[in-house]
Amino acid sequence: MRVVSGDLGGRKLVTPDGSDTRPTSDRVREAMFNSLFSLDAIEGARVLDAFAGSGALGIEALSRGALHATFVETGRDALAALRENLETLQLSAQGRVVPGDALVHLERTAVEERHYDLVLLDPPYGFDQWGELLAAVPVGARVVIESDREVVVPDSWEVHRRKRYGGTVVTLATASAQGETP
Repeated sequence: MRVVSGDLGGRKLVTPDGSDTRPTSDRVREAMFNSLFSLDAIEGARVLDAFAGSGALGIEALSRGALHATFVETGRDALAALRENLETLQLSAQGRVVPGDALVHLERTAVEERHYDLVLLDPPYGFDQWGELLAAVPVGARVVIESDREVVVPDSWEVHRRKRYGGTVVTLATASAQGETP
């Protein structure tokens, strides 16, 4: 696996051992980030890479001009790979690793009134807490949802793009409060 584009384009990424993570293919990451670029959603963004795995999505955002990325992950092997990738690519100052649950992190940051501009959601396939997870996303954030099926977003959200890549569905949206027009 590699960084697709940006300042770090072509650099290799370490992936965790085992089958607990499912890395996003280069093709899907490239399409995803090209769409985000067209929405001016990357440059200077504060990014949350939830269910980070190796950190490929957040690292791609940093490579393309994001200001900072927070990586949330529970798996021990994935956390080790993520930390190694940040260190090898000299991104430790721009990346914060948070061992723990993505939903708990989002709920905590809402209470603390911290904000993310871009939220990358790529949980394990079969994830079934979408309603709670999406409800915790900060209003105004651009959101990328990667799943094995189409995920229903709140009615108030603006969906910019939804596309299937083989067995993967990617949705790009902007989070809005209920009753608010995006």
